[in-house]
Parts: sequence; C-alpha cells; structure tokens
Amino acid sequence: MGFQTFVDDMVELLQERMGNDYEIKVIRVTKNNDVELTGIAMTRQGDSIFPTIYLEGPYEEYKKGESIADLADWIINCHEEQSMALDLDMDFFQDYDSVKDRIFYKLVSFEKNKKFLKDAPHLRWHDLAIVFYYAMNEDVVKRASINIKRQHMLMWKQNAESLYRAARRNTKRGMPELLVSMRDLVMELTGICMKEKDALPMYVLTNKDKRYGASALLYSERIKELAEQLECDLLILPSSVHEVLLLPDDHSREYDAYRKMVEEVNRTQLEPEEVLSYRLYRYNRQNSEVEEIVS
Repeated sequence: MGFQTFVDDMVELLQERMGNDYEIKVIRVTKNNDVELTGIAMTRQGDSIFPTIYLEGPYEEYKKGESIADLADWIINCHEEQSMALDLDMDFFQDYDSVKDRIFYKLVSFEKNKKFLKDAPHLRWHDLAIVFYYAMNEDVVKRASINIKRQHMLMWKQNAESLYRAARRNTKRGMPELLVSMRDLVMELTGICMKEKDALPMYVLTNKDKRYGASALLYSERIKELAEQLECDLLILPSSVHEVLLLPDDHSREYDAYRKMVEEVNRTQLEPEEVLSYRLYRYNRQNSEVEEIVS
C-alpha cells in the first residue's frame, strides 16, 4: 500500500471510530528546512488548539507488518493524551506582556527555509536565519512550542529586532550554553576514557537542553574563553541545528576536507530537518566575532 492510500484509509478508519462529533483533517506541516510532513488532526467544533500526529512514522510501522487497526488505536491514544495536555486557554497569547518572557530563538538555514521564512519574522546571520518561537511551560506541555509568525508579530505590535532582544535574553538565561570537550563527551556516552594525547582537540557547543543548541553561537561567552585558553582562532563546523563543533584553527588547514566532512554528516547522519549548513565558520579571536570562511 502506498503512503497516500495509507493516509486515506487511516482517515476513513479514524472517522468511523471517532464518530460524527469529530472532523478528521489531513494537515501538511512544513518543518525546518522546508521538510513537509503529513499529519492527522481530530477536531471538534470550537477547538482552538489541537494536537497534530504525523503519519510518516506509523506508515513505516505498517510497512514492517503492523496492522492499520492497531496503528489507528495508537493514534487515538496519542490524540487523547496530547489533548489533555493541550486543554489550555490560549487567550493570553494575544498579549505580548504575557508571552515575552518565553520567546526564544534558534538558528536555521536561510536557503533551505525560504518557504517558512516568507511568513516568519527573522534576522539574517551569515547564511543562516535567526527565527523565533514561543516555548510552552514545561509544567503544562513538555517540549511544545509555537513558531512565531508575522501575524503574531503584528498582533503584538513588535518587529524582528524587538523579538530578537527578548529572545536573546530569554535564550541565554533559559538555555545556558554548554561547552564540552569531545574527550569528555566520548567518556560520558561510552564510558571509555581516552588518553589526553590521543583525544582530538575538539569541543562541542550546544545548550543545556541539547535542543537547537547551535543558537548558543549567538550568545556564547565560553567561545572567547576557549580561544584565549588555546591562544588561537577556532574553526566552527555546523554539526546540526542542535550543536556545532569547535577546534583550533591556525589558518594553515585545508578547509575542503572539513567541508566534505560536514557534507557527509549532513547527508548520512542527520534527518533532513536537522541540517544547519554546509559552510564553515571561524571565531576570530582578535575581533571576538564569528565569521564565515569563504576561501
């Protein structure tokens, strides 16, 4: 069964099980890097906020042998659990003073998000874009967020610069940077202790949540400290939207090898929506600024 037939059959089955009080909607959702996913929303009249359950994962399970009936049960259970968490009064969202302390930013590819950026306030940063989102309170809904669109910005009578100021303050405070050596990270993940002389002089920059941690580039203070400690500039490899890699740069390197490494990781190790960039950057110790390497 092809994906579209699976979607049509799932809609029909869910409509039968949920009854006429619910409308089963198929929603095309544009994620990061303009990756489009197909979601199901089950709504009743008057619902202002509702969960979207993506169908690509269930379809993969169907191809492995899971029955469509069992997958429908799973979707209904997800809908019920998430609906309970989303049973919120969202009137507060119209008031900027009520939301400004939970506005954060993240870094995404400018070129790969042109469709999304048409309707999203943003600022350009090298080949990337700084975009904004509202993070729901973790006590209410875990890891739920709302991308800030142009209509929200106009409703609040704000602009991209004022959103940036609020987001920078909130992101730096609420998602503090985390800088860890690759040696320590390998130890944490595998339990294997590498001898210092065998370890690559490489570091990972992210945030405490390890989610959209590449944005730490915009407010990091530890980059400067590391550059001073190593007494050199730092080469920055865009590992994903969640983190970047740092290593000493003495300006004598063959950057093409690093570009190929970034390209290989993007192509083979990341989901399409996790790719940040194919370019290289440098923290310039003298200017205390991140710059793009163009040579």
